[in-house]
Amino acid sequence: MSTLILEGKFINHDGEFEGRVEINRETGLIEHVSRAQGPSKSEIDTAGCFIFPGFGDIHVHAREDAGGTQSYKETFRTASEAAIRGGVTFFAEMPNNPMAPITDERYREKEKIAGRSLVPVILYGGIGPKTKPLSFPVPYKVFMGPSVGDLFFTSQEELTASLAHYRGQNISFHCEDPVALKAHEHESTHELRRPPETEVIAVDFALTLIQKYELKGKICHASTLSAVRKIIEAKQRGVPVTCEIAPHHLYFDAASVSDEKRRWLQVNPALRTNPADRKALIELLRTGGIDFLATDHAPHTREEKMKGTSGMPHLDTYGPFTTWLMREHGFAPCDIARISAFNPGNFVNPYLPKKYGNGFGVIKEGYYGSFTVIDPDRPMTVRREDLKTKCGWSPFEGITFPGSVIHSIVGGKVYNNF
Repeated sequence: MSTLILEGKFINHDGEFEGRVEINRETGLIEHVSRAQGPSKSEIDTAGCFIFPGFGDIHVHAREDAGGTQSYKETFRTASEAAIRGGVTFFAEMPNNPMAPITDERYREKEKIAGRSLVPVILYGGIGPKTKPLSFPVPYKVFMGPSVGDLFFTSQEELTASLAHYRGQNISFHCEDPVALKAHEHESTHELRRPPETEVIAVDFALTLIQKYELKGKICHASTLSAVRKIIEAKQRGVPVTCEIAPHHLYFDAASVSDEKRRWLQVNPALRTNPADRKALIELLRTGGIDFLATDHAPHTREEKMKGTSGMPHLDTYGPFTTWLMREHGFAPCDIARISAFNPGNFVNPYLPKKYGNGFGVIKEGYYGSFTVIDPDRPMTVRREDLKTKCGWSPFEGITFPGSVIHSIVGGKVYNNF
C-alpha cells in the first residue's frame, strides 16, 4: 500500500494544529492524523504554509454537456485544471446547459462527461417551468429570472407552480425578479438594468417559497447588503437557508470601476455602487452571516465579453483570493477553512458516492484526502499566460494577491503549482 505523508500546520474550521496526516493513495482516504514525531517524513515541503482541507467551489459553470456546443468556452477537464491551479479540489456544477440535466437520463449522461474532470464534481439538477424532481437525490438550481440558457422563469406564479413538485428538496436560487428586470430593461447601463431591488424582491420571494415548501434553500451570489440581512434574519427565525457570495462582489464595486474594465466585469447580479456595503458584506462573510465563498465561475470568451455577455471566470484565482481576505480583511485561517472547505463539504457530502468516505471539508480520519496548501507570504500576480481556464482571461489580471497556492492534493495525488 502506498501512503502519502504530509506534515505541517493543518487548518480546520474549528482549530489548527501542527501534525502529520497519512493518506492511502489507493483509496484516497485519510487514514491517520497525529502529532508529528521524529524526523520529518513529509513528501512535500510545507514550511511557512497553511494546509487546508481541500477547497470546494459550489457554484461553477463548466459549460460541457452531451451536445458539446459550449465546449469552446470550457470543458470539465479544463475547468478542473483551473480549479487545481486555484486550490479547488472539488466543485458543484450548474445545470443551465443547452442539454440541461432535467431528467434522470440527461443527468446521468452529463455525470459521465463530468468524469473527465481531475477533481470530483457534483452536478446540480435543473428546474424549469415543466420539470419534475429526479428519481434520486441531487441538489437543484432555479433561475428566477432570465440568465444564460433557457432554464428560467418569467413570473412568480410560474415559479410557484413548478416548485410545488419539489417539496423538501435542496434548492439553490439565482435571485433576480423577472418582473422588476423587465421594468428596468431600457436603462442606460447594465447596473441600472439590474438594480439592487431586483435581488431584494427575489430574495424575499425565495424565502417565502423555502418556508412554504419546506425546502433546504441556498441563495446564490448575494450582492446586496439588504438581501443578506433578510437572509440572516430568516436564519434567526429558523428558516433553513444559507447564502453564497462571489469574489467579484467582494473585490469590485461599480463606483470605482473604470470604463475600460466595466465590460469585463459585467455580471448577473450586477456589481453594486456602494463601497461601504461591499465592506460590510466582507465582514459578514468573516463573521458567519454569509456561508460560502463561491465563484459563479462563468468562462465566456473574450469575444463574447466584448459583445456584452455577463459572467467572469474565477477558478484559477480562488485560493490566492482567500489570501487577500486574510491579509487585508482580518480573516483567520479557520475562517477560510469554514467558508471554503467545511461549509462547501457539508453542502455536497450527502450526494457523494461511497468511495469518498465521509466526504470533503475536514482533516480527519475517514474523510477524503484532499488538501489546499497555501503560502500566505508568496505573492502571486495574475497573468493571462498562467491561467488554465479555457476562456483564457481573468478579471484579476495584473492584480497581485498576497499569497499563492503551492500544492493542490486530490485524493492523495499531489499537483504542484510551482
